Amino acid sequence: MEFKRMTLAEAEGALLAHSIKTSRAKFKKGRVLSKEDILALQATGVENVIAARLDEGDLSEDVGAMQVASTIMGDGVTCNSAFTGRCNLYANTRGLAVIDSARIDQINLLHESLTIATLPHCDVVIPKQMVATVKVIPFAVSGRIVKAAAAISQTPVPVIDVAKFTAKKMGLILTRLPGTKQSVLENTIKTARARVETLGSILIASEVVEHEETVVGAAIQKLRSGGCHIILISGASAIVDRRDVVPLGLESVGGIIDHFGMPVDPGNLMLLGHIGEGLRQTPVLGLPGCARSPKLNGFDWVLERLSANLEVTPKDIMLMGAGGLLKEIPSRPQPRHGVQPSVEGIKREPTIPAVLLAAGQSRRMGAINKLLAQIDGISMIRRVVETILTSKAGPLIVVTGHEADHIRTELEGCEVTFIHNPDYAEGLSSSLRAGIYELPGAADGVLVCLADMPQVTASHVNKLVSAFDPIEGRAICVPTSNGKRGNPVIWDARFFSEMTAVSGDVGARHLIGEYDDLVCEVEIGDGGVLVDIDTPQALHSVRATAS
Repeated sequence: MEFKRMTLAEAEGALLAHSIKTSRAKFKKGRVLSKEDILALQATGVENVIAARLDEGDLSEDVGAMQVASTIMGDGVTCNSAFTGRCNLYANTRGLAVIDSARIDQINLLHESLTIATLPHCDVVIPKQMVATVKVIPFAVSGRIVKAAAAISQTPVPVIDVAKFTAKKMGLILTRLPGTKQSVLENTIKTARARVETLGSILIASEVVEHEETVVGAAIQKLRSGGCHIILISGASAIVDRRDVVPLGLESVGGIIDHFGMPVDPGNLMLLGHIGEGLRQTPVLGLPGCARSPKLNGFDWVLERLSANLEVTPKDIMLMGAGGLLKEIPSRPQPRHGVQPSVEGIKREPTIPAVLLAAGQSRRMGAINKLLAQIDGISMIRRVVETILTSKAGPLIVVTGHEADHIRTELEGCEVTFIHNPDYAEGLSSSLRAGIYELPGAADGVLVCLADMPQVTASHVNKLVSAFDPIEGRAICVPTSNGKRGNPVIWDARFFSEMTAVSGDVGARHLIGEYDDLVCEVEIGDGGVLVDIDTPQALHSVRATAS
């Protein structure tokens, strides 16, 4: 890639490296400079620009990031569209992030232009939580580097995946000594049940027995016969040796001790074993004393992996030491990785509900309601609604007004929330207010859509959602076609109060000018984001294109 200060004469077709704003022109970084752009810059007195031009064999930052993301991810992960060279990967389900650290390192060592950052291996994740991000650093990456990354990824096992927690039937054995309090046993059962249910499983039985190996062995057999997939044993006294009561109890009924101890604190005195072989193998876990507390300990890491159907070998346990110091001290609060992850602070895919403004009176269309007009056999309103429902925006709120009953009937069977605006004659702003007031509290932003734009596609919407990132200054995402702004628009939640204060028939467009530094223009390419149907002639033109 060529990157340098260029005269305007040589800059046509190059990527602008830094934004330019003058009294007469404004160009965002990353813009491909057209002949018209060059003339506009010349008119403002600009003589040269810092820009980039791709070499033969280079891939643009977005194409490169998308190609790498698609080769490294498994079925448990999805990715958004790349924007500014970044492609984020998100969990599809609740489970464990499965990260092949060695191959991540190999790819990151290929070249400084290509990077991958991930969560730690076996972190607990929830749906829509970010698991990894692929970032192309400059405006382009060599196709050779992308191919090398793909070659590293080419094995049956994905580089990045999520192992889903599956429901397991678990049993708990508690041993007691003469001095064991009943309250201790009851609290241990309560804590164990909470751990098990957090992972989507169920504690189907608990057995309290004497602290003696043959009795422990008999309890293991009973729980296994009762259908337990995993057996947990909480001893009245901590296991301190392979020849202690709990491990001997397991061996007395033909069980095998796989590993004793782990380099995780708290959790050092954990026992991993099993009884049975092949498909009938039942894992048996001897709990460390700290497992009576709900706080994170090494036993949780093993139980999580077993619940996600991941193999746990002695080597896996012995390699848990790096990052295995979990004990709380005053200078080090509760660690981030917990049995029940909190949604707070988790980097996740944004929640962008959509508000569809469908209350207008279609005055310029004559006698018909344009939203009910058929385009290739489907009404305009239903076409737009189905587009949004197949996109990454949602849930969808439809604001009705004029002929509300007909709109509701036309959208029968669609998963939408209807809000009626009795003041629809006051203009578009009244419908916008009605929609904003009904947004869910968890909304990060809102996609404001016009119901008379049937050529907007789910791909257009997804590009806007991918671009939205208020932390990086992209708080208002506007689609463009050849530099001309269109609809729909994503607005960050910070603007909700101002959006409810608008009036008239122009919506919130004036806020784009007021907050220009937070506007992100997303080049869509085709003109669908510019086409709204206001006249019979426009409807005829769209029908002709669709047929």
